[in-house]
Amino acid sequence: MADTQQVDAKAERKVARLTKQINTFAKAHGGAEGQIAYIGERGARIVLVAEDGTWGDLVAPSHAIAEKAVEKSGITVHESFDGEFAAKVKTGPYEWTRMAGIQIGGPSN
Repeated sequence: MADTQQVDAKAERKVARLTKQINTFAKAHGGAEGQIAYIGERGARIVLVAEDGTWGDLVAPSHAIAEKAVEKSGITVHESFDGEFAAKVKTGPYEWTRMAGIQIGGPSN
């Protein structure tokens, strides 16, 4: 039973840490919305898009932990990353250079 409590406590600490990061991001950028994507054994990716178009992501060790973190943060969560939600993302020179570098041998960052 102590092992289960230890695992639960670790998961709750991770949820709290992710929730704090989501809230900090949202506060810095006028609010945020998110989407959770399963990324295999690695866990789940929480994609955040702020009201000002800034975006970022966090990785949670499981989909359940990601769901708890976004629920506790109170942000709107979308089922998929498309439509009006995806259109809010603003990209800058870094992203375009990075994409070009990956796709056609552009400068590495």
